[in-house]
Amino acid sequence: MPRIVDRALSIGEVMKDRERVCARLTGQVIEVGFGSGLNIEMYPPAVESVAAVEPSDVAWRMSAARRAASRTTITRSGLDGERLDEPDDSFDSALSTFTLCTIPDVEQALREIRRVLRPGGSFCFLEHGLAPDAGVARWQHRIDPVEQAVAGGCHLTRDIERLVSGAGFAINELDRRYLPGPGIGRPWTYVYAGGALAAEWGG
Repeated sequence: MPRIVDRALSIGEVMKDRERVCARLTGQVIEVGFGSGLNIEMYPPAVESVAAVEPSDVAWRMSAARRAASRTTITRSGLDGERLDEPDDSFDSALSTFTLCTIPDVEQALREIRRVLRPGGSFCFLEHGLAPDAGVARWQHRIDPVEQAVAGGCHLTRDIERLVSGAGFAINELDRRYLPGPGIGRPWTYVYAGGALAAEWGG
């Protein structure tokens, strides 16, 4: 799966979206679902360091050349997005790209991201999920069990906007649309690209 993801999600339009969401990152960053490091070249100069949460040893090895070429200090920080190995209020920014679809307990993962962000910290995300069009959404629900079985637990039916807001983030930027391509691909290509701010923990 890491090799398939690396190829499928490194196309031009997706990389432009990666660049747009990464532009908001500052300071100390935690990236949940680091993968093969496709976001590395998009980190802006304001990023001081990145704690990379990545469960796949294959993906981590694939990222080696990108990490070696980066001016940003990148360290691996745990394997599980549902239980981050970091203290409360320890990061200025968080990043998730095409990750929330596969985490089994996505609500818990989002609570963890909020926990480790400092109050007012930015959560930047680029995710695919539930489409607003009834016909496309019906197909997403039909295909979803097969998608989970063959694509590493990937869900097609997660409402990313609702999930992020429900975890206590205030969304302040959001672009929702289909990626370019044939209509038959729409169950897989509806994306949510945006940013949100972390409120006071427990607020």
